[in-house]
Amino acid sequence: MSDPPGSPEPPRPTPHEVWARATMWIAIVALVLGASLYVFRSCLEAPGKMIDRTGQAIGKAGTALASVASAFNRGMITTSFISYASSVSSSRYLQFATLKQMELFTRKDEKSTAFGYLSLPEVIVEARAPVECTYYLDLSAEWRLVVQDNVMHVFAPEIKFNKPAVDVSKLEFEVKKGIVKTKEVQEDLRRSITFLMAERARENISLVRETGRRQTAEFVEQWLAKSFSDGKVFAVKVYFPEEKPPLNVPAPAPVLK
Repeated sequence: MSDPPGSPEPPRPTPHEVWARATMWIAIVALVLGASLYVFRSCLEAPGKMIDRTGQAIGKAGTALASVASAFNRGMITTSFISYASSVSSSRYLQFATLKQMELFTRKDEKSTAFGYLSLPEVIVEARAPVECTYYLDLSAEWRLVVQDNVMHVFAPEIKFNKPAVDVSKLEFEVKKGIVKTKEVQEDLRRSITFLMAERARENISLVRETGRRQTAEFVEQWLAKSFSDGKVFAVKVYFPEEKPPLNVPAPAPVLK
């Protein structure tokens, strides 16, 4: 519709207003174009970044994703266990039990003859003392691991022990029989007590064997769970050198030292 005759003309914009409007539209177009380019570029780069990050994650988790079977087939299972045990225990020994008990040692001197005709009575002296002894498995010795039907069969080395420690402050002697030569027999017992303690510690291996078996099995289970993706599904059975495994267990791999 045209303006009625005689109506005034609308005011024309000044050159300053024309320039301001042009500048505003140029800025809006630039912002829209820049945002579109950013979105387009992000879409192009996203798949590449995702692939790169996924590859890095897989690379970092490669060790944890390894299976027990693959490690066993590569012949690295025993080496991996010994390396893990050494790092955790900070030594070449896997200590599993410390036996503390009161030990009793006896020294007997049989009847003897003095001067060819004088018979001396028998003398018996006892010594009591608290003794502490630590038992362990040597990681530098022979370890053999066999995998079969989700069972890890561990052929451990023989159980060893540290030098028994006796509490000398609580060492007590008692004469059980006889009077003559008592001091001599007591001194002989004192000199031999170190050897006797070692013999007693060896006899006490039977008392700690099952503890050693249980502690070693738990340690191996922890290693499997931390080192392999399927480690938690494996049961662990431990054998010591004097024991025979079941007939269905395959022969261990060659000895690793």
